[in-house]
Amino acid sequence: MTESERLVTEPQSIWDLLPEDFPYEDEGCELWPHCLTCPFPYCIKEAPWGKEKFLKTQRAKRMMALKKEGKSNDEIARIFQVSVRTVQRGLKAVETGMSNSP
Repeated sequence: MTESERLVTEPQSIWDLLPEDFPYEDEGCELWPHCLTCPFPYCIKEAPWGKEKFLKTQRAKRMMALKKEGKSNDEIARIFQVSVRTVQRGLKAVETGMSNSP
């Protein structure tokens, strides 16, 4: 069998399919259920420390909300099971605009 005959008779490789024919399963991640409807402009899991930065940013925002409700840093530290210094860093990051957030 010649190479051209083999290419015609063998099934097409899955990697050679057009995007609309590729059997893509949109499984999402723990941050969002579906990749195609994800609100992030790029995959946060592929950015260096992207997921970790996102989760820390969310935690810091929740800490600030508790602070505005009148909770002390000690109370917030107990709620999140972190040190008081971690609470202070998180609150400062929110106050300064989280310049290192994704």
